[in-house]
Amino acid sequence: MGQTESVIAVILLALLAANWPFITQRLFGVLRLASGKSLFVRLLELIALYFVVGGIGLLFEQRLGQISPQKWEFYAITATAFITFAFPGFVWRYLMKRG
Repeated sequence: MGQTESVIAVILLALLAANWPFITQRLFGVLRLASGKSLFVRLLELIALYFVVGGIGLLFEQRLGQISPQKWEFYAITATAFITFAFPGFVWRYLMKRG
């Protein structure tokens, strides 16, 4: 897999992972919670999935060559992009009126 394919794969994975907490009622898609998932649990799951996707991106980068050192600005931008990717799932779960 080349660099372009790796970037596209990480972006698509981030889109899926950012919306996953809002799509499913199970914790990480596996564990059923007795009382359901609250917004707080969904946000914790979103943070955990951010680090999972970041780790996968780091593995892709390592496979392609040397890992570039990153400063705090990189993490701030990727975190805000991940939160932006989660917006459709949030709207679907909390803002859409159910008939």
